[in-house]
Amino acid sequence: MTSIDDLFRKPNAASKRKLEDPTKSFSNALSNKSAKLANGSSPRSSANGSSHDESASNGSGSKAAFVQDEVLDEEDDLEAGPARPPEDVEDEVGDDEEGRFFGGGVTKQEREVIDYLDKNEAGEVEEKIDSAWLRRTAINFERKINKNAELRAKYESEPMKFVSSEADLDAEIKGLSLLSEHGELYADFVKMGCAGSLVGLLAHENTDIAIAVCELLVELTDEDSTTTEEQWKTLVKAMIQGDIVDLLTSNLSRLDEDNNESDRAGVYHVLNVIENILSDTGNVEAAGSKDSLMEWLLSRIKRVDPYARGKVGQNRQYAAEILAILLQNNKNNRDRLARKDGVDSLLELLSAYRKRDPEKDSDEEEFAENLFDCLACMVEERLAGEKFVEGEGVELCLIMLREGRLAKARALRVLDHAMSGGNAIAVAMRLVDAAGLKTIFGMLMKSHKMERSLVEHLIGILASMLRYLPGGSAERIRTLAKFVENDYEKITKLVELRREYKTRLSKVEAYIQRERQDLNEAQLQAQADEWFSRRLDAGLFSLQAIELILSWMVAEDNGARQTITVLLGEDGLKVLERSLRDQLNGMDPSQSDEAKATEEMLEALLLCVEQ
Repeated sequence: MTSIDDLFRKPNAASKRKLEDPTKSFSNALSNKSAKLANGSSPRSSANGSSHDESASNGSGSKAAFVQDEVLDEEDDLEAGPARPPEDVEDEVGDDEEGRFFGGGVTKQEREVIDYLDKNEAGEVEEKIDSAWLRRTAINFERKINKNAELRAKYESEPMKFVSSEADLDAEIKGLSLLSEHGELYADFVKMGCAGSLVGLLAHENTDIAIAVCELLVELTDEDSTTTEEQWKTLVKAMIQGDIVDLLTSNLSRLDEDNNESDRAGVYHVLNVIENILSDTGNVEAAGSKDSLMEWLLSRIKRVDPYARGKVGQNRQYAAEILAILLQNNKNNRDRLARKDGVDSLLELLSAYRKRDPEKDSDEEEFAENLFDCLACMVEERLAGEKFVEGEGVELCLIMLREGRLAKARALRVLDHAMSGGNAIAVAMRLVDAAGLKTIFGMLMKSHKMERSLVEHLIGILASMLRYLPGGSAERIRTLAKFVENDYEKITKLVELRREYKTRLSKVEAYIQRERQDLNEAQLQAQADEWFSRRLDAGLFSLQAIELILSWMVAEDNGARQTITVLLGEDGLKVLERSLRDQLNGMDPSQSDEAKATEEMLEALLLCVEQ
């Protein structure tokens, strides 16, 4: 017979939960994306509806729950108390028709209520994600930050005494990932000061906490999230005001990519956050003005990854990509990098591709393309253009053009940008002095075998040479001689190219004219930019550049004038007159100094063509 002592015996004492090694507490912080609860339920729900972060790391509940479970386990075999009601009560026969004794005295409706309460106690009821949820979450978040800071200060030399609070803070950070699906709460998140607190955690002594914050920020600022542009900007503005760029850069400096895989992944997340911030071009200047970021990026692209294919790993490639974004359409950032010997560094890195191609579809291939993008942006400015000439960048590009490898197209693009930039005169003269005329004109004669983008850069280079080479200089005379040699074959080739571009553009113009017929004045104005974009895609810019080259040759050489007149057919030089007038009419009234110089050049050429 079962004794009273056996029925109510005390369970064995529950063993105390073991603290995890602090180096392992966050070992999976970077490999696992922040968990989002299905159907919008709160990540902080637990068995009794409150937070039990202390037990989350090993999957156990509170101590009380542990004891209760153990008691139940030990008493499973006891035959005490009344028998359980039958499980399938709905099939039971003989109960009262009204169901008063149905299923051991519990009606179906009552059972549903009990099930609901059981689910509620078990934390299975979905929590509504709204401003009330955000307030509770914000309070918990700030408490976790303060508790961890307090324990760290109190037990600075005893990490085991604050590691649990650090795990709680890490879990709270991950729980905030749910916010990325509710952009309508971003403004309140900022007003409550949580955005500032989150950014501040980037300076946390534990880099794993900083990495967890970066993972969260990637989700909150992802352009593919459900937030609106206004919601996104509200959050990012607050982050920038909290010096996020400086804090992110400080993490780049303290993370050990070479010896720690988690840190390597952390660097990737930091760069991802920076890229997301830079998706708004208004933030490019603010980020680029931080010298520490520019210096780290420049240093990182120069540091090889010895164990990666082509010695270019993902983070090295990513650094080059971020650098290219910072330099795009931003003169100040270009000048900043030029002052840091950025042009020399880029030329040195690109020189590796003079006689070899990076592996196709590899990180190295994308890395090389980003380096060329950086250089093409920089050489448009006077300071970087000077560094480009001094560093023998023109010669390097010509070598790449002659080798005919992957770098050929990129090198041609760099020369095109350099010869239309602030140091165009020096670049054009160096190209001639470096025996580049043979290379450039040789490519012109084979342009029918080239991709369209290459032909367009080639045309741009020829137009720049005629514009910027000083009149009467030896370099200009040599260039003009190339145009007229071999019975004007170069001019004949240009007229053929003009005909091809004109045919392509005429088809687009015909489509546009048909579309214009059914539109009113307001609609015509609304479509103007779209139509102009389509004309550019069809080759409008290249067509105008060719007509500009032909106009220069008409002005420079009588033999070329006669040849061009014949080749252009019935309209003769009237074709060039119309083109020059169209370009003059398209000039922006609020002109820069460069635009004014262009206008003066067009007017002078028009006078020569009209004679």
